[in-house]
Amino acid sequence: MMAVRVQTADFDLSTEMAALRAQDARIGALVSFVGTVRDMNDGASVAAMELEHYPGMTEQALEKIVAEACERWPLYGALVVHRVGPLAPLDQIVLVACTAAHRGEAFAACEFIIDYLKTDAPFWKKEQTPDGARWVDARVSDDAALAKWAAV
Repeated sequence: MMAVRVQTADFDLSTEMAALRAQDARIGALVSFVGTVRDMNDGASVAAMELEHYPGMTEQALEKIVAEACERWPLYGALVVHRVGPLAPLDQIVLVACTAAHRGEAFAACEFIIDYLKTDAPFWKKEQTPDGARWVDARVSDDAALAKWAAV
């Protein structure tokens, strides 16, 4: 199962993991990452975050990232669920999950997908802080994380 969803609704981690593994006895590893909204960023309090995207274009970009992960590692499944719209601290933003026969492939693919999401996926984040709204760019550390995959 390879799936990408962009949605406003929250997701249930247990339900998503069960669906990804459903009756596939080949799976020896399931690795997941859940990103959440923090109440602090770059030294400022964050009251809310809004994520914007271009419907259609965003899903296509996410599907391309997942397809590349599947080319690099022998995955049995990969799932990306990314939320858009208004979010509050503690809300879940993104789920990335990968299944494979072994943990190494599942961990690497999951990390690869999230590194690409942080830098190349067409999402725009705006935080509400005490000083007003501000757009959030990828961090230097996100770019560095992505750069390591060029050598792999």
